Amino acid sequence: MTDDEPEAEHQDDGIDLARSIARGLAGKTPKKRRTGIGDGKRRRTHTTATGAHPDDRDPQALDQSMGRFVTDQGWETELRVHGVFARWEGIVGHEVGQHVTPQSYADGRLTVRTDSTAWATQMKLLAATVVRRLNEELGEGTVQVIDIVGPNTPSWNRGRFRVKGRGPRDTYG
Repeated sequence: MTDDEPEAEHQDDGIDLARSIARGLAGKTPKKRRTGIGDGKRRRTHTTATGAHPDDRDPQALDQSMGRFVTDQGWETELRVHGVFARWEGIVGHEVGQHVTPQSYADGRLTVRTDSTAWATQMKLLAATVVRRLNEELGEGTVQVIDIVGPNTPSWNRGRFRVKGRGPRDTYG
């Protein structure tokens, strides 16, 4: 560097700043500050610096944070059950999976909808086997009962094609 060139001013950033902070904190215990949180008699104290070991204030991986959030909310079972909904055909088999779809889960009761009354009858016969298979996937006792709902049928109570009396007796499938 020559005398004609202006001397670059030193900027405390990056590694220089980190080192100066580390030197300043070396050998000191973290200071505690009082906050006005509490019932007036006791005051909580918080540290202004963390130690070398990880704690809840450090950045966390997303999967750990989401796992802790799900656990805190009590959603583990519901998430596992809805994971089964996504893999339904692989669990119950291709043929059953094509005609029977899971609708909802609440309090150990799984509601499934069939696309025909014939499959509703078939599903009633397969219910015990499907419950056993689902409990192998989800944990024993998660699914206790399967409620089977038949196909969606048109309502004949209103409209141009209203039917008086018992209405059509088609099985829709």
